[in-house]
Amino acid sequence: MADVATDQLQVWVDQDLCTGDGLCVQYAPEVFEFDIDGLAYVKGPDGELVQTPGGRVGVPEHLRLEVIDSAKECPGECIHVVRGSDDVEVAGPAAEEG
Repeated sequence: MADVATDQLQVWVDQDLCTGDGLCVQYAPEVFEFDIDGLAYVKGPDGELVQTPGGRVGVPEHLRLEVIDSAKECPGECIHVVRGSDDVEVAGPAAEEG
């Protein structure tokens, strides 16, 4: 069960904007991985890459900061981190600065 104070986050990668830079894979290799096409994808707890466009995975609690940092630092601005409860983007190109 998720604690209400620490909302479950979800993350996805827009491969159309991915530059293949690899910062995300360095930050959180448990969540991001390159595929044979040289682009980053998110992967589920089973290690399988989510290749459906816009496909999301939950962000493990212990990797929240790494995933948020990867979205903020991504040169392609292609990583989207959203709150699971209301779909508000908390990190990535559509996140409100504040």
